[in-house]
Amino acid sequence: MSLPAVLLLVLTAAPEDLNCLKTEEGKKPSELFYAALQQQVYAALDRRAASLEQVKTPEQAATYQKQLREVMIRQLGGLPEPAPWTANMVGEIQADDYRIQKVLFQSQHAHHVTANLYLPSGAGPFPAVCVSSGHSRPGKAADYNQRFCIVLAKNGIAALAYDPIGQGERSQILTPEGKPQFTSTTTEHFLVGVGSILVGTNTARYRVWDGMRAIDYLTNRPEIDKTRIGFTGCSGGGTLTSYIMALDDRVACAAPSCYLTTFRRLIETIGPQDAEQNIFGQIALGLDQPDYVLLRAPRPTIISSTTGDFFDIQGSWDNFRQAKRFYGTLGYPERVDLVEAPGGHGVQAGNLTGIVRWMRRWLLNKDDAVTVDKVETRKEAELLCTEKGQVLLLPGERSVFDLNVEIEERLAAGRKEYWQKTPKEEALAAVRKLAGVRKLADMQPPTHTDIGRVQRDGYHIDKLTINTASGVPLPALTYHPKTPQDDAYLYLHEDGKAADGAVGGPIEKLVHEGYVVVAVDLRGIGETASGKPDAMLGDWKHFYTAYLLGQSLVGLHTEDALAAGHFVAYYKTKKPRRVHLVGVGQAGIPALHAAALGDDLFASLALRGAPAAWSPLVGQRVPARQLASTVHGALGLYDLPDLVRAFEPRKVYVESAQ
Repeated sequence: MSLPAVLLLVLTAAPEDLNCLKTEEGKKPSELFYAALQQQVYAALDRRAASLEQVKTPEQAATYQKQLREVMIRQLGGLPEPAPWTANMVGEIQADDYRIQKVLFQSQHAHHVTANLYLPSGAGPFPAVCVSSGHSRPGKAADYNQRFCIVLAKNGIAALAYDPIGQGERSQILTPEGKPQFTSTTTEHFLVGVGSILVGTNTARYRVWDGMRAIDYLTNRPEIDKTRIGFTGCSGGGTLTSYIMALDDRVACAAPSCYLTTFRRLIETIGPQDAEQNIFGQIALGLDQPDYVLLRAPRPTIISSTTGDFFDIQGSWDNFRQAKRFYGTLGYPERVDLVEAPGGHGVQAGNLTGIVRWMRRWLLNKDDAVTVDKVETRKEAELLCTEKGQVLLLPGERSVFDLNVEIEERLAAGRKEYWQKTPKEEALAAVRKLAGVRKLADMQPPTHTDIGRVQRDGYHIDKLTINTASGVPLPALTYHPKTPQDDAYLYLHEDGKAADGAVGGPIEKLVHEGYVVVAVDLRGIGETASGKPDAMLGDWKHFYTAYLLGQSLVGLHTEDALAAGHFVAYYKTKKPRRVHLVGVGQAGIPALHAAALGDDLFASLALRGAPAAWSPLVGQRVPARQLASTVHGALGLYDLPDLVRAFEPRKVYVESAQ
């Protein structure tokens, strides 16, 4: 029996098209936000290049180094105070012509590092090289780290491979059975970054400090010549090598591998990477990747790269060219070099040979050809330094989350006193500056573009874009009842403008009560999202691109909310209407900021499913989808409840807060 024609028409009716944007001039809507951030990055890098061009003399070079080193340390959040030195050798393996000592040393109080020290045959004192691991779950025991160490030891140079946080025996997030919760080590680093950012530091700060303490360990060993220390590492280990060689003068010879390019090429190609590879505001402050080499000039440095690396080889050569000129200004052009090996990301044979030869040249004064034979590596279990395979299972051990909680406890007391003693307008001005939110009066009034209309039973939806000076249009849906009340709603949802807009949903309920509701996609959400947000990390790519520029997504989204609020208040009227603001999920955080900082733009605020406060997130091992909603250093000044209190006595409704 065939279906009636009318019923068939209903069943096959096209779904509503609630999209407002289309691909124009070759740019998809999903590319618009990143493209706008890219242009800011390029402008900042152009300013940095112009500044570098002014460095003509050794004296100017020294000033350049001093200023940027201070910037780098400050933006990392400073470095911890050294804890009392404790270190123990917990085991030893004797090989044919070298031996491996298993060691445990303290980086911060009750926060330990596991490491393997490879010692050549003989009495020493030997030069020594720290080997920082890339993002490999086995950490120090990864095969390429073992090869680094074994080949160095066979060539007369001691080597110390240590576990970074989140890797090897130093996972910071364990299952109840005492095993690493995540196979991806970058996931741990991102999650550590959430609390670190909120207290004004960075995952990199802890990584850098561990590397410096590894140097401390070497310089405290009688078998090691503390004047001949090298540093190397691949991928994430190349990142840490780059940081530490820039900041620690004890690194006499350095070889960062498969990392160094330029931020211009990184942002043009794969985009920003994980937590420790982004220092807050560094691009805006003139700190590019080539500066990691320039800051250590004229100490010997070789950039190790591969032709097919996802860290762009063109950028690596540009990095090297800048370094060659800078070293030449100081009179030592021969002390910087680049080795490029064929192949993809990783330690290729040519990279290993080039690095070992470089270390022999500058640490042993032997500039000869190096042959790398096949190296037999050991199983991870043989190289463990703890009985149960994880330092967090040691009595009294503290994780990075614990260290951040300790910082937050100190900040909390200062916050409480600040808000008690500081006039509200002065405190909110400080919040505005920290979060990067302009006053509404200082923002260009938004315009809008009508796109189309969707008819529903009893009301219609106008599709439009709200256009601001950011250059990224904000797609919006305006739900119109037949007879609207004077007040209207601005509706922000973490999943975009259509998330609560289905028939029978929360927005329709407001419309049936007679309210106009304007639902808006904030930048990077909904139509301008760059793919589906990561289930654990959210929109980390846009977040870290803005972070490198010294901006927060919270601040950018707050300005979007203010512009949208202005649009709702003045849409088709000269006398502003009362606007009620709704923030759902993570969109509740910029909604709260907009309410508190909006100069009475909003009459009420409703938050649903939004975090109640940032401070509890600092100690959470798995703060899922919180990264993109952080503001760097916020907890040094304010927490979310401070903004709620600042918005009162206007009405605040909080539902199902986390």
